[in-house]
Amino acid sequence: MTLLTVWPDDRPGEIALRTEDPAVITAELGRLGVRFDRWELVADLPREVTPEQVLAAYEEPIGKVSAAEGYTFVDAVHMTPSDEPGWAAEAAEARQKFLAEHTHDDDEDRFFARGSGVFYLHVGGRVYAVLCEAGDLLSVPANTTHWFDMGTRPDYVSVRFFHDDGGWVGNFTGAKLAGDFPDFDTLTAGRH
Repeated sequence: MTLLTVWPDDRPGEIALRTEDPAVITAELGRLGVRFDRWELVADLPREVTPEQVLAAYEEPIGKVSAAEGYTFVDAVHMTPSDEPGWAAEAAEARQKFLAEHTHDDDEDRFFARGSGVFYLHVGGRVYAVLCEAGDLLSVPANTTHWFDMGTRPDYVSVRFFHDDGGWVGNFTGAKLAGDFPDFDTLTAGRH
């Protein structure tokens, strides 16, 4: 279940809101211009899924979002836990990149086909942590300050939408705020 946690940006120990209620989550995020939606999951995706399989499985809803929002490039990415040598280092490096606070010149739309991740939105003196799980679609408007945490053992498949073929380009703020707030592992502890 999706979880929204909100703190004042200068008091990470003071929770202003914590909810799993989809209506409350949708309303709170809507005030920020953030779209939140839920898609029905495709049940038979293989564990070692390819990007092509993900895009084919979700072709219809991907087409609807692309048409409505004018997206011209869509891809699928995944991180699947592995005991292969080097995987832990690769996962840690990927995680670290997205933990830095940044913005994008483009909207950032993500659909989680499997697994989970936390988007932290830094807006109006507050930090909004949106723990997205399988079935969630989150659309972060262009120029919204945020960061993303996939946890210490990332396990997710997500579809990404773009308005041009340049893909993911972050404009990093240099702020160290991300380290002050509970991370993915802390937010998910005891939930599953």
